[in-house]
Amino acid sequence: MLTKELYDNYTAILREELVPAMGCTEPIAIAYASAKACSILGEDFTHLHVSCSGNIIKNVKGVIVPNSGGQKGIEAAAILGAAGGNAERELEVIAGADDKARALTRKLVRDGVCDVSLAENVPNLYIEVTASGQEHTASVRLENHHTNITLISRDGVSLYEHESEESESPASSADRSKMKLCTILEYADTVKTDDIREIFERQIDFNSRISQEGLDNKWGACVGKTIIETWGNDVRSCACARAAAGSDARMSGCPLPVIINSGSGNQGITVTLPVLEYAEKWRISREKVYRCLAVSNLVSIYIKHFIGSLSAFCGAVSASAGAGAGITYMAGGDYASVGRTITNTLANVGGIVCDGAKPSCAAKIASSVNAALLAHYMSMNDDEFRGGEGFVEDDVEETIRNMGYIGKIGMKDTDREILNVMIDRVDVDSCM
Repeated sequence: MLTKELYDNYTAILREELVPAMGCTEPIAIAYASAKACSILGEDFTHLHVSCSGNIIKNVKGVIVPNSGGQKGIEAAAILGAAGGNAERELEVIAGADDKARALTRKLVRDGVCDVSLAENVPNLYIEVTASGQEHTASVRLENHHTNITLISRDGVSLYEHESEESESPASSADRSKMKLCTILEYADTVKTDDIREIFERQIDFNSRISQEGLDNKWGACVGKTIIETWGNDVRSCACARAAAGSDARMSGCPLPVIINSGSGNQGITVTLPVLEYAEKWRISREKVYRCLAVSNLVSIYIKHFIGSLSAFCGAVSASAGAGAGITYMAGGDYASVGRTITNTLANVGGIVCDGAKPSCAAKIASSVNAALLAHYMSMNDDEFRGGEGFVEDDVEETIRNMGYIGKIGMKDTDREILNVMIDRVDVDSCM
């Protein structure tokens, strides 16, 4: 039974999670922390030090910092945030960076003005930026969420301190532990259009624009364009291509903002574009599109809640499961049908690993969306992978929890070894 408390909780989750961000959220979070530290410093910075977790290093190493003129890396993100950022804009912190800031960033990166260290025994999402000037220093720490500041200090004196919580969801009154598939579907059935119209119109607008940019121009490895050119333009191909194209552009520095899901722009794109493609093909009303997007977004958030924001689990999988669930709901599927789609998706591609943000994320999105569409069509034919097969349970809620345990706990060692390979800490040949 969907109580008013649960109704308001789901609406609050959507409002908190579906926010705009520019480019990959990890370098943007670094830029945000850096801009915030420099705003506290009270003078021009002369040096920056960034201490961050391995997962942050992993997700920043291979992606172009948006609005940077093609620059990559933690140093570029931190310096651009300090030189041309506006901390008040949070995840759009460097949207206003100009040519002067970009040129200064290049120079200061070459001059070694910023150094980076790996923070050990910290949350998976951890960033601390210390800005130094001629007379003062200022530090800002982010933990567990891309804009969750837990410490601000100046000259070693704490100005703000908030104890870090284990939750990797944004600090709020919304409780993600109360989510269940049955109440997600009931919410989608009964939500008032006025409560969600603005949320989803912005998601449709932002994410469609960056997807079209990825199809119209050469970004990254052109995964989306390649799918259209080689697979054709049927609805299944277009659903994969449009989601991938948004990531093509975003991972290669396109400055267009996206509406994120579970702290990720790629996941925000993935929960949106396949649903829109099927809605257009099936001529679904705008109101029904909102309800389908509610399913897609909330299912993705629900699955990711058990995994955490950063791990060795590829978030394209949870987002694609959400998109598949939204499409099954659009087709008239009930709780059992939507549950089968989620189970079929996770059982197929649940093992895709995250080796950081970079252009190949677009291909992982395409593969995951393709798996979700297969899962949808299987479900509509009453076909499913059954309980007892691998980590699949008869109850989809238990399957989701199993996937969460594998992603958060079981893949910890995988995550560490991926990072070791990426930062050249191991001699891979010696392990063969």
